[in-house]
Amino acid sequence: MKLNIALLPGDGIGPEIIEQGLKSVKAACAKFGHELHYKEALAGAAAIDATGDPYPEETHRLCMESDAVFFGAIGHPKYDNDPSARVRPEQGLLAMRKRLGLFANIRPVTTFPSLLHRSPLRSHLVEGADFLCIRELTGGLYFGRPQGRSEDGNTAYDTCVYTRQEIDRILRLAYRYAQRRRRKLTVVDKANVLATSRLWRQVAQEMGKEYPEVETEYMFVDNAAMRLIQWPKSFDVMVTENMFGDILTDEASVITGSLGMLPSASIGLHTSVFEPIHGSYPQAAGKNIANPLATILSAALMFESAFRLPEEAKAIRRAVDAAVESGIVTEDIAHEGSRACSTSEVGDFVCSQI
Repeated sequence: MKLNIALLPGDGIGPEIIEQGLKSVKAACAKFGHELHYKEALAGAAAIDATGDPYPEETHRLCMESDAVFFGAIGHPKYDNDPSARVRPEQGLLAMRKRLGLFANIRPVTTFPSLLHRSPLRSHLVEGADFLCIRELTGGLYFGRPQGRSEDGNTAYDTCVYTRQEIDRILRLAYRYAQRRRRKLTVVDKANVLATSRLWRQVAQEMGKEYPEVETEYMFVDNAAMRLIQWPKSFDVMVTENMFGDILTDEASVITGSLGMLPSASIGLHTSVFEPIHGSYPQAAGKNIANPLATILSAALMFESAFRLPEEAKAIRRAVDAAVESGIVTEDIAHEGSRACSTSEVGDFVCSQI
């Protein structure tokens, strides 16, 4: 099979982790006989510095022409620490999501037996946790208008907007995932306060009748945040709006013991994007210490979702399992007293296992 991939390394540790992810993709293609073609493009702070645009038109064209986008991370302190900056790296991410029609972010949360000690939660609470977070990506506060500040700078405002069509398509996707798993869907909202959440709940209640085999529960976001810590194994598929999903999925990452272990897929109308959920971690950039496993696991999602090649995905996941079980891991998840491996050493080991 011929695979065409757009590489967007981005900022910070992005280039280092994408390098290891690409090595795993090459190893899987070599093992299974696929023809790989890839081209790199700019995004984020790197794109601003080069072109003034965090998501240049050339980058968008490459994404549209590719079968999948393999994305690192964006963000840089010089923009994070300047509230007055009019052009910001994160605007590139939002533009990519909007222009590619990426309305759904899929984040699987699973645990690794040898990493249970790394979770701040007690082992018996997280052992066996396995659920899917589905976050709506193109609506809500991040995209609502009007948005801005008053002329005197003393008032700021954001607008949360959702349409029935936006809610319908993300809920229908969530129900389809629930059908393939343990047939339980948790709809997270704030319907006791927000009008947009009441529309979410209304649409979910109407749609739930079409999926009688799926158990549907409704949960306020504050309760969901508490339940993630108290009883993470109670979830199967969770679906929620943009900002709630942004926060809850980062909270859920502690269940695995490290942000560096969670992959994600953003899917929608055009080319899908596969990326780790962590940020650009600028403090580690260039030091060869960042955990590449979330990026490598995102490559597995890419084979599975974009290319419909489940065996290749399984081969990558088995290789990651072998690295974790063998202690070939970076400093964020290394056992106390054991030697932490570098980013490239972990990537090389995973490739050897593939």
